[in-house]
Amino acid sequence: MLAAAPLAVRLVVCADPALMASRARALGLDVALDVLPLDAPIPHHRAGRLCLWAHPLPSTSEPGCLDPANAPAVLAMLDTALAACRENRADAMVTAPVQKSVINDAGRVFSGHTEYLADACQCPRPVMLLVAGPLRVALATTHLPLSQVPGAITAALLAEVLDVLHADLVARFRLTRPRILVCGLNPHAGEGGHLGHEDEMIVRPAVAAARARGIAATGPVPADTAFTPRSLATADAVLAMYHDQGLPVLKATGFGEAVNVTLGLPVIRSSVDHGTALDLAGTGRADPGSLLAAIRLAASLATAA
Repeated sequence: MLAAAPLAVRLVVCADPALMASRARALGLDVALDVLPLDAPIPHHRAGRLCLWAHPLPSTSEPGCLDPANAPAVLAMLDTALAACRENRADAMVTAPVQKSVINDAGRVFSGHTEYLADACQCPRPVMLLVAGPLRVALATTHLPLSQVPGAITAALLAEVLDVLHADLVARFRLTRPRILVCGLNPHAGEGGHLGHEDEMIVRPAVAAARARGIAATGPVPADTAFTPRSLATADAVLAMYHDQGLPVLKATGFGEAVNVTLGLPVIRSSVDHGTALDLAGTGRADPGSLLAAIRLAASLATAA
């Protein structure tokens, strides 16, 4: 489906050529696959043709079936794409969904692309930002059990996240003075301390400190009102305190067209807004909308850089 799409970008895909050819035959797709050397210039995409950087899998892959033996090859694809960006052989990297569990089953601790790429770049504070049209939602914490979130919300964390979010909204999204709406951690942003003390003791002072640094931050705002049209009209981005505080709203608004962007990296990285959908693997029924949106947004951010 990606190969057939008209995309005005230079594009190469890290993949197993034999696997790609097998899938194309199974789905009845007429796709020309060109394997390129890693040091070759990345060509402009043409519908019906897909350029590849070859990463053969050590074990035969069946649609929807997980095999830990292939996990190292998956990580090697990420390493190749990251190296190309850092060496200026590519302008951005776009990642498809990955099954975290099978990588962990292979003996590699892996909580997600965001954390993996940040560690590889020695980036101390990556920030996950989801974009769906005009709605941008960043996360103060990402893949944490809910029980661990309150302890993770500190003044130092929020300062780092707000600094990264502000800087990349300016540098990547070309917003001169981005307005950031900061959600409270607790219901009603703590209800003046009656529903938790974190908002008054941690979040509010962190927002005030950010404003003193020149960041146009507001909050803490109750999460149940932060995403109303009236509130969103006053903001360029919303900072949610945890994964399922912000992402359900964004996905309800633009699922299938939303894009995940990692801020704070020395490279541009975007991704889809969904998981692996193993039940759809190999059927040809998976919706490529988010992947196409991620490619287009990556190209736009690269132009702005």
